[in-house]
Amino acid sequence: MKNIAIIMGGYSSEYKISLISGNVVYQFLDKTKYNGFRIHIFKEKWVYVDANDAEFPIDKNDFSVTVDGNKITFDCVFNAIHGTPGEDGLMQAYFELLHIPQTSCDYYQAALTFNKRDLLSVLKPYGIKTATSYYLNKGDAINTDEIVAKVGLPCFVKPNKAGSSFGISKVKSIDELPIAIEVAYKEDNEIIIESFLDGTEVSVGVINYKGTVTVLPITEIVSDNDFFDYEAKYLGKSQEITPARISDEMTQKVSEIAKRAYEVLKMRGFSRSEFILVNGEPHMLEMNTIPGLTTESLIPQQAKAAGISLEDLFSNAIELALPE
Repeated sequence: MKNIAIIMGGYSSEYKISLISGNVVYQFLDKTKYNGFRIHIFKEKWVYVDANDAEFPIDKNDFSVTVDGNKITFDCVFNAIHGTPGEDGLMQAYFELLHIPQTSCDYYQAALTFNKRDLLSVLKPYGIKTATSYYLNKGDAINTDEIVAKVGLPCFVKPNKAGSSFGISKVKSIDELPIAIEVAYKEDNEIIIESFLDGTEVSVGVINYKGTVTVLPITEIVSDNDFFDYEAKYLGKSQEITPARISDEMTQKVSEIAKRAYEVLKMRGFSRSEFILVNGEPHMLEMNTIPGLTTESLIPQQAKAAGISLEDLFSNAIELALPE
């Protein structure tokens, strides 16, 4: 039996979703192969939480925990932390230094994909289209006329390094820009302002399944709100249709692009890329490397449509991470 540490929580606004994802992994872990340990990672504490919700501190020197005088070490870490420090490369680098296998991508890929601006810049030479964008760092002068001249209206103001749609605003008039910028700065010190892409939004999961890079059935996102914001994502204010109502030709096209991005970046583990389809051309918005794993989340929905159970999905991630 392998000891699997399921890390969840994190330091960002996404910690509540991460705790749900981590508990779903714990619930569906194959109990005949693995001993699952829920590990909460917070700024103020790293603790193992047992079945009775008792907490035991993690020794950060070797990522071990001592319970009733017994020291427990882990064969593999299942990473379910959305946002920092699980999705931006910090935990990946830490586990690499400790030689502990983990289920997500490597630290460089995590840091790159977490930074929307850098990710899209790296993928552009490979023919992957994106929205027109304008960048701001905290402290930069804000020239609203210049921003609107470049990206037009309406536009989206987003934190550059944050997930779960926190801090995103759809701006319809120039007067709304300064407020939207302030909202985004609450989440991050870098901002990306993007032109509005009027088209069908789809989400494409890519995983390595049993050694083969596999594109999962595509999900179409139809938000009840103005865009796919936090409420739409997590509070039921959207329809998620899997498989997406797009042509076979478009399905093939967007699948190939999502797979190309995964392979170009030398990804491992889960990825979920968001695209807007405009005039027959997929435009990439972002790539998530620790996507939601709640039973309602997109990757589990897509896996189900592909005939992959949650138990199988999670076992596959662990088996691929473990050394041969």
